[in-house]
Amino acid sequence: MDWTFTFISLAKILGVIFVIVLPLVSYTVYAERRISAIIQDRVGPNRTGFPLTVLGFKKDLVLPLGGLGQPIADAMKFILKEDFTPASVNKFYYWLAPCLAMAPAMLTIAVVPFGSTLFGVPMVIANVNIGVLFVFAIASLGVYGIVLAGWSSNSKYPFLGGVRSTSQMISYELSLGLSIIPLFLVMGELNLTKIVEYQIAHGWTIIPFSNLPNFLPGLFDHRAHHVMAYVNWRQILLWVPMFISFVVFTISIFAETNRLPFDLPEAETELVAGYHTEYSSMKFALFFLGEYAAMITGCSIIVTLFLGGWYVPFIPDGTHGWVWGLVNIAVFFGKVSALLLFFIWIRWTLPRFRYDQLMRLGWIYLFEIALVNVILTAGILAIPQSWFS
Repeated sequence: MDWTFTFISLAKILGVIFVIVLPLVSYTVYAERRISAIIQDRVGPNRTGFPLTVLGFKKDLVLPLGGLGQPIADAMKFILKEDFTPASVNKFYYWLAPCLAMAPAMLTIAVVPFGSTLFGVPMVIANVNIGVLFVFAIASLGVYGIVLAGWSSNSKYPFLGGVRSTSQMISYELSLGLSIIPLFLVMGELNLTKIVEYQIAHGWTIIPFSNLPNFLPGLFDHRAHHVMAYVNWRQILLWVPMFISFVVFTISIFAETNRLPFDLPEAETELVAGYHTEYSSMKFALFFLGEYAAMITGCSIIVTLFLGGWYVPFIPDGTHGWVWGLVNIAVFFGKVSALLLFFIWIRWTLPRFRYDQLMRLGWIYLFEIALVNVILTAGILAIPQSWFS
C-alpha cells in the first residue's frame, strides 16, 4: 500500500472540506446577510464578535469584529438547539434525508482542480478522466434527500416541496447537460484538469483573448505585415456558442441549487419552508449547509469550465515555487467568491418565478437554446480551416 499517496489524499480531503469549503459555507451565509442588509437599506449582523470575558475581562465585554463571529454563533445555536422529531414521520428516512442532501455537494468537489500544484502535488483530490460526468452523476443524487424529506415528513407542505424539487431538477438537468456539449466538441476532454490546461493554452472559454499570443498571433510576430490576417477567426466564431453555453449553464445551476428566483421547492410565502418545514436543530442545519455547499460546488464548476479555473494570465503555476501554488489556489477561490456574490445579488434583486414560468423557461427556452447551440458549435467546427486563412 502506498502510504504517501494515502496521506497526501487524506490531507487534501481534510484541507478542502474543513479549511476551505465549510468556512466558505459559513461566511457565504454571513456575506448574504450583510449584502441583503445593504440592498434593503437596513443593518445586518454587525455585533457578534469574540467575548473577551474568556480572557478575564469584565462581563459582557466583546471585541465586535464587524459581526464576523455570527457564523460561529449560528453553528452553536444549531448544535445546542432541541432536536425535535414529530411523531407522525417515517423516522428512518426522516433522519436519512439531511445526510443525502449534504453528502453529494461535498463529494462533487473531489474532482474539481482548485489549483495547479503545491510542493509538486496536483491540487485536485481525484483526477479522473470523466470529471464532468462524475459531477452530474453525484450532484443529481441530491434530489433524493429533498424528495425523502418531503415524503417522510408526512405533511402536505414538505410533500409539495419535494414534488416541486423533483420536477425542477429533471427539467433543468437536461439544459445543464446539453449546455456543456459544445465545450466537449471544442476541447475533446471530460477531464476537468485538462479542460483548465486547454484554457491555459487557448484562453478562457468565454474570454478567449485572455491568451493573446494564440488569439492574435500577428501582434507577436515581427514578420507580420497585417495583423488581421493572423487573427484566430475560428476562435472568435466559437466564442458565440461558448458564451451561450455559459449563460444556459449558469441559469441551470441557479435552478439546480434551488436559489431564487428558482426556489419554488422551499417558497416561504406558499409552503412555509417547503421540504424542511418539519426539521430543526442539526438536521435543518445539514439542509442549510447542503444548499450552500452545492452553490459553492456549482460556482467551482462554472469557474473550471468557463473562467479558466485557477489560471490568470501572466501568473505562473506551482512548478515555479510553492508560493505561486498558493497564489493559484487563492485565484481559484477568489473567482468562486466573486460568483457567490453574484448569486447573492441575484437572490435579493429578482422576484420568484411562478411555477408555470419556471417550467416554461426550462422546457421551451433553455432546452431548445442549448440544443441549437450544440448544432451551431458542430457547424462552426465543420468549416474547413482554409476558409479562415
